[in-house]
Amino acid sequence: MKEKTRRINRLWSVVMFFVSVLYMYPIFMVLMNSLKVESAISTSTAFELPTAETFAGFANYENAINAQGFLSSFFYTAFITITSVLAILFFCSMFAWYITRVETKVTKALYLLCAFSMVVPFQMVMFTLSSMADTLNLDTPWVLWVIYLGFGAGLAVFMFCGFMRSVPVDIEEASMIDGSSPLQTYFHIVIPLLRPTMVSVAILEAMWIWNDYLLPTLILDINKYRTISMLIQFFRGSYGRVEMGPMMACIMLAILPIIIVYLVGQKHIIKGVVAGAVKG
Repeated sequence: MKEKTRRINRLWSVVMFFVSVLYMYPIFMVLMNSLKVESAISTSTAFELPTAETFAGFANYENAINAQGFLSSFFYTAFITITSVLAILFFCSMFAWYITRVETKVTKALYLLCAFSMVVPFQMVMFTLSSMADTLNLDTPWVLWVIYLGFGAGLAVFMFCGFMRSVPVDIEEASMIDGSSPLQTYFHIVIPLLRPTMVSVAILEAMWIWNDYLLPTLILDINKYRTISMLIQFFRGSYGRVEMGPMMACIMLAILPIIIVYLVGQKHIIKGVVAGAVKG
């Protein structure tokens, strides 16, 4: 029986290896073409490894950074991602703590609304959202975190509530008996307990916000503000021509930070998802 289980595990390992290769292949193609000259990308040699004649070095990366306002787009994307993630972690964790400790019909309804928001397609509300953002002056990178907070709250509250239900309330009651206020209990007791789930939520939300294209395109003024995803879409060279080499380099520069974040925190994602979902 054990030998049969080992064979099945080996078979699944081989299958998942080939699946991983299939997923990694597009990234490899982008990386390979980002190191080629323009003429080698737009021909049949696009699927071949760089040679001495087609190798461009890091010239495409220099062009991508120096042209099209890449640095400003990188700053806008980083600012939106950081502020949105911080807002989601702070407000959603506090909200989840409240609705798990104060069980009323209202808090149960609020939890169900947050869970329901995860299954509502963005396309259903995007036109209304765009109009509302213009009315409330939320169409700049400095306040875009308010909108991301609304869309990211569903997953965050779901995971935080799941984890908080598995934490005994005795720890918080002992803190309050010692004279701690609710805010002191939250910052000194609840947040340290939520740390694994917070890391997981932060990584998942950061991956989504960093790579998001549709929401910033609908809300922001394209002529003033462009995130990295928007910049890639509107990447143009001289005379309005799309320069494939710098654009490939721009794509690699865009996905590299979030890949690093994911590789560093992937073990925390697994721990946090298990902690926040098993008993939720």
